[in-house]
Amino acid sequence: MRDITYPPVIWTAKTLFRVLGQRFIMTGTEHVPRSGGVMLAYNHIGYVDFVYGGLATQPSKRLVRFMAKREIFDHPIGGPAMRSFHHIEVDRGEGVASFHTAVDYLRQGEAVGIFPEATISRSMELKEFKTGAVRIAAEAGVPLVPVILWGTQRLMTKDHPRDFSRGKTIAITVGEPLHPTGADAVAETALLRERMSAMLDDTIARYPADEQPPGSWWLPARHGGGAPTPEEALALDQAEKRARAERRRAKQQGNA
Repeated sequence: MRDITYPPVIWTAKTLFRVLGQRFIMTGTEHVPRSGGVMLAYNHIGYVDFVYGGLATQPSKRLVRFMAKREIFDHPIGGPAMRSFHHIEVDRGEGVASFHTAVDYLRQGEAVGIFPEATISRSMELKEFKTGAVRIAAEAGVPLVPVILWGTQRLMTKDHPRDFSRGKTIAITVGEPLHPTGADAVAETALLRERMSAMLDDTIARYPADEQPPGSWWLPARHGGGAPTPEEALALDQAEKRARAERRRAKQQGNA
């Protein structure tokens, strides 16, 4: 694929990371193959995950084509940018087209990134996974590489103000590839989630203790942090969904 805007944007982002004094803990990046199709599955804890997620493939000199919700592509500025990076538009109501696009990209030798949780986790723990990552990787016949991001939620996430102050650490952990067959997508997805859950715990344990003291809002409750429990986060997600549906109804009635 021809990339005109992607490389300079990456250079600009790296410059910004330096200006912000950000430190990076990169582990396991050797698991990303230097060529050939590869699917990367990321946890989702903040709005800038796709920005930092691409760093997982930089040592291998790869560009990641992220699968992202249609609303981003509908944005007058974000849409053209996403298309110029050859990211993949996902319609949550009808995902067949994005499935086939992702498979086609992978068969062409591209690196495709996906967030199996589909939405940001308020608990900072892994939510339930959709089976898309496993099914796409199996259909394309490519390895599925798990990736854990940590620290990105401190910059920009749900229910908290943005904080781009200097000196934060971003941890990126890349795991060994899985090779799903698609014979049992549910079981293989459960295995992926189990693997990533262990990676998340390890990443949190290795994160600088002085940057995540007990009670930190970005730390899972299970680790002594102040983030909502998964049950509390689910209730917040459901309330948000109801509020969004109510706003849609009100807008439709106003346009009637």
